[in-house]
Amino acid sequence: MSVNLRPGAMPLADWRAIYRGADLSVDRSCQGQVERGAEAVQELLNSGRAVYGVNTGFGKLAQSRIAEAELAELQKRLVLSHAAGVGSAMPDAIVRLMMALKLASLGRGVSGVRWQVIETLEAMLKGGLIPQIPAQGSVGASGDLAPLSQLAAALIGVGTVKFGDKLLDAAEGLSRLGLDPLKLGPKEGLALLNGTQFSTAYALAGLLEAERAFKSALVTGAMSVDAAMGSYAPFDARIHDCRGHQGQIDAAAAYRTLLEGSEVNASHHDCAKVQDPYCLRCQPQVMGAVLGVLRQSAATLATEANAVTDNPLIFPDGPDAISGGNFHAEPVAFAADMIALAIAEIGSMSERRQAMLVDPNLSGLPAFLSPAPGLNSGFMIPQVTAAALVSENKQRAAPASTDSIPTSANQEDHVSMAAHGARRLMEMGENLYAIIALEWLTAGQGLDFHAPLTSSSPVEAAKAVLRAEIARLEDDRFFAPDIERATAMIADGAIENVAELPGVSA
Repeated sequence: MSVNLRPGAMPLADWRAIYRGADLSVDRSCQGQVERGAEAVQELLNSGRAVYGVNTGFGKLAQSRIAEAELAELQKRLVLSHAAGVGSAMPDAIVRLMMALKLASLGRGVSGVRWQVIETLEAMLKGGLIPQIPAQGSVGASGDLAPLSQLAAALIGVGTVKFGDKLLDAAEGLSRLGLDPLKLGPKEGLALLNGTQFSTAYALAGLLEAERAFKSALVTGAMSVDAAMGSYAPFDARIHDCRGHQGQIDAAAAYRTLLEGSEVNASHHDCAKVQDPYCLRCQPQVMGAVLGVLRQSAATLATEANAVTDNPLIFPDGPDAISGGNFHAEPVAFAADMIALAIAEIGSMSERRQAMLVDPNLSGLPAFLSPAPGLNSGFMIPQVTAAALVSENKQRAAPASTDSIPTSANQEDHVSMAAHGARRLMEMGENLYAIIALEWLTAGQGLDFHAPLTSSSPVEAAKAVLRAEIARLEDDRFFAPDIERATAMIADGAIENVAELPGVSA
């Protein structure tokens, strides 16, 4: 798949495709606007006006005027001095997404860069040249300066890039693609390193992983309902229409779809049980609230992904250079905090269902889902593992956006903390995939006790995918490989498409 990158007009589906590995090309219809922006920068310089970051210093040094002969050197030194990040390298998929987001922002034509800058960045993406960028060092205001500077450094031939499975000097990597290192013009270094693309890339990646986890947890939650011979009454549309939350309505509909036609359910229509525990009964309410939060975050991030967030902005009509604060990533920080809450709650409900299934007093199934409990421990410790991961995610879900620390000699006196607020989502998402995988294993084991009765077609399909790779637990065996394999399958989307399920774009 190839995405036509249209600056300012990219739907979430296109960012999802890019994150999942799609190629892209920048729509050439934006070239004229980009070139007008670059010409406006030159007009402003010719007028003799002081323009922040073009012929002045930066931040607290904005009052320093820079001579015309030193303007190119100013941009180069800006990039080199700001490339001050630390820590492990960003994942390649998120670097690609960040590069695409930067292209979309520059392509709006109000950042003052030449078309050559866009062509070089696009060529790197198409050619698979991935800058190696330390993931720590941004506070999410005045732009994601340190990581975006590392990206900018690669364009001028400084730093390290990945090409295939090799790490190369950036200049050599550019040469492999037939490119020369960029010689930055006025404003171009600042346009490259100023902006929210690091935070937005991580937040988008976290959102898309949360979406996959959400759909997978709908499936495993439905499996747990039938494994516990739970009631379908809580999914009745009339209940949810009375409350009115669209996410809840959609989640309840998803459970009805996932469970329709189950022989297991038909077998206990006349049972004496009146109500199930909340982990089964309140799934539409909790997962519906999660869906609403994810959709709100998706709307925020879709807007941010199409935004221009460097400073100052160059408006060719005039021309004008206007300093503002679009680099402040508060919207991204809020979205990341909401996604973190959603991830924590999906996992919390999943773990409670696992705890319910292994407890014979609640599930009516053999203790710890072992055919021979006592000699065998069965699913005793997998539930402990799920509990540990849930608690990790609860701790990580504390809001990042409420924190701030002044930087740049108090010039930048309030910051968003969007960068690490978004970055934590990836580890939280990995934990969540493991929690859901553990429920998949647990609920699958529970369903096996009801044979020869079958569940619904979607639930049986999800169980069949599991059993194609991982056998039913008879006697205790080395559990770790089963959990590792199931987690990888959930992360790859193995069961998210067993039925038509609601997503974050609705």
